[in-house]
Amino acid sequence: MYILLKDVNKKIKISSSIFDVPFNSSLVHQIIKSYQLNLRQNTVSQKSRSEVKGSNKKPWRQKGTGRARAGSIKSPLWRSGGVTFARKYKYKRNKINKKMYIGAFKSILSELYRQSRIFVISDLNINIPKTKIFINKLNFINLDKLLIVVKNYNKILFLSSRNLYSIKLCVVNNLNLIDLINYKKILFTLQSIKLLEGKLLNEK
Repeated sequence: MYILLKDVNKKIKISSSIFDVPFNSSLVHQIIKSYQLNLRQNTVSQKSRSEVKGSNKKPWRQKGTGRARAGSIKSPLWRSGGVTFARKYKYKRNKINKKMYIGAFKSILSELYRQSRIFVISDLNINIPKTKIFINKLNFINLDKLLIVVKNYNKILFLSSRNLYSIKLCVVNNLNLIDLINYKKILFTLQSIKLLEGKLLNEK
């Protein structure tokens, strides 16, 4: 399989075992749902009446005061009392099998390739952190909902692209399935796509 380098009009070879895999929708759905579940912080916590700070003493006697009967200042009916059905943190984690994750990754990359949504350029180096220079460097592609994958973090590229809200700059080691499906187009540098191929081919 071959893909065109957009900036130099030259074809490079890419692995068919990564970019020519049948799309497995059920596998992708399962991995995406598990990944999103694992991103949840699960920090919700409310106090029931047994956890609220305060005395357990009966505020006043049961009868004869003219007021409604009360057994505790920690009652949910009182201000600063406990919550009736207090929500508690529940540990929820789905273990993502490594082989399944790699399979879903390849499946998505292959589908993006078939839809002509993957682009590759030889390099993306600029010397001055200027948004205008950055845009001119990418004049061959529509910048709407574009994910740019580079090999290493580059401060100049980050400063040049941070004002472009429809663009995300991503290091290849941090690339995940959510980013791949959320963006219309994926732009790899030559170094980043080769590094990604090496990682996916070496994973067992």
